[in-house]
Parts: sequence; structure tokens; C-alpha cells
Amino acid sequence: MHRRRFLTITAGAACAGLIPAGPASSLTRWQGVALGAEASITLDHPEADRLIAAARAEIDRLENIFSLYRASSALSRLNTAGSLSAPPFELLECLSLAARVHATTSGAFDPTIQPLWALYAEHAAGGGTDLPPIAARAQVLERVGWPAVHLDAAEIRLGPGAALSLNGIAQGYIADRIVALFRAESLSDVLVDAGELRAIGGDPRGGPWRVQLRGDADPAGRPVDLADAALATSAPLGTVFDAAGSIGHILDPRNGLPAPNRWRLVSVSAPQAALADALSTAFTLLTQPDIELALTHWPSVQIARLIPNDG
Repeated sequence: MHRRRFLTITAGAACAGLIPAGPASSLTRWQGVALGAEASITLDHPEADRLIAAARAEIDRLENIFSLYRASSALSRLNTAGSLSAPPFELLECLSLAARVHATTSGAFDPTIQPLWALYAEHAAGGGTDLPPIAARAQVLERVGWPAVHLDAAEIRLGPGAALSLNGIAQGYIADRIVALFRAESLSDVLVDAGELRAIGGDPRGGPWRVQLRGDADPAGRPVDLADAALATSAPLGTVFDAAGSIGHILDPRNGLPAPNRWRLVSVSAPQAALADALSTAFTLLTQPDIELALTHWPSVQIARLIPNDG
């Protein structure tokens, strides 16, 4: 299964490597992969090669913490053993934010969703074209629940049979860490896309960075202006389990079902990409009144785009 990308940058070419963003521009754009998603960094700096190399090294370091596909990552070791002593600061910080988002979204955001996600993936891989059986879902839901997670600097512990997925927050967190690296270098006017977007300043050619929401979820492809902010987008059917494209990848930890047929796309702007990432994921599971209630806890967060399935 491949995650469909709905965020594309209007400036820049579409091949991998370090490339100029256009014939009349001094922008440099690197494209690669972070946590399995297409990633890019766009900046205007005479030491662009050195800075991007440092960012790539940081992405690799963070994947050694957050990746579900590296057996030696901190997250994989936590999931395998059920506990992790002396956890990395970054993992604790990311999970602490996840706990706050969980509390402010009525439990809609919950990293302990991983066993349920694995059930859906295994069911689809075995030829299932519908939802996993009710009994199987009920059994797995007994292992899902954020309150069973214990966090402190000495150890992270999970409930019996539990496992975490940070796919709804870690890509944003990586974007934030790359921005922190660039700020330490006194950079301005940089756009980082690690699966979710984070901008320092605006476009050095003038004005904000302009990004577009494209694809089936937003056929109009309307642009969003971004400056000194983050933008994250979730689409319930952006990745699907079935060939018919009807069983989406965002699962509700409260009932074990895919996101309801309510929103086609939810795009959130926030000061940090990790926060925007987590909230955009949670909001696909909530009604508009519940989204508005959650936003009262996050006054710096705004809805950039909320597209219902009928429009």
C-alpha cells in the first residue's frame, strides 16, 4: 500500500536529488523519503549541499527512533518487548504531545492503534475485501487504549499485547526537528516537507510559500499560503486496505472502524508540524462540533481546509 500524496509544492522540479527550483531561481530543492513518505527541503543558501546533508543525517537518526520498519529502532524495540528503558528524548517528547492530543480529541488520536491497523492489513493481505470480523476487532480492541501507556524518563511501558504506531504524528515531528536544525544555523525562508509541511519564514522570492492540496480529495487543487507555520493534511481514503478503495487507513481507536464517510480531506495549520499532523488525523474521525470543541484547547491552531464528502 502506498500513501497518496496530497501536498505538492508549486515551485520545484519532480526528480530526486539536489536540483534548482527553476531556471530563474537560486532555490535548491532536495527530494527523498522520510518514514516512507515523499520528503523535500527547499531553500536558498550558498551552503545548501552541506545543510541538506545535515538534514538527511538527522532524518536517518530520527528514523532509528520512530520507524516501524527498522527492527532496531526505539519504537520497534518498545513494541517487541513491551517496555523500553532510558527511552530517547525525542520519543518521550513525541509521545507526550500525543497524550495531550488524545486528551483534547475525546480519544480520537491514539498511538496504541497499531494492533488494530495490523489486523486490517493482515485481513486485506489474506484476500479479505470487507472489514475484519467483528469478533477479531473486539479482541484486538482490548489491546488498544492510551491510558495503559506509562511514560517517564526512565522507562516507557505498554499494556499487555499493546503496540504503538506514530504514523499520525512522527512525520510532522521530523519536520519540526529539521526546522530546529536549520534555525540553529540561523536560516530563514526554508520549506521542509517530511510528509507534513513546516515553513521557516516565507518564499525568498517574495510572499509566503504557496502549496496546493491536490488529488482526489481536493480536485480543485486550491493553494494554501504558508509562512512561519506548519500544515498537515489527512484524507481518510488517502491510503486504503481494499482494491475498491472504500476501507480507509485511518481507524477509530474507540470502535475499531475506519473513519466515517464524513470528510474527504482535513488540513490543519499549526505552529508545529507534529501538532498539525496529529490533529488532522484525529479530526477525520470527529464531527464539526467536536472539531470546534477540540480547537478550544489549541488557540494557535486553524483549519486550513475541511472538505466534506459531498463537496
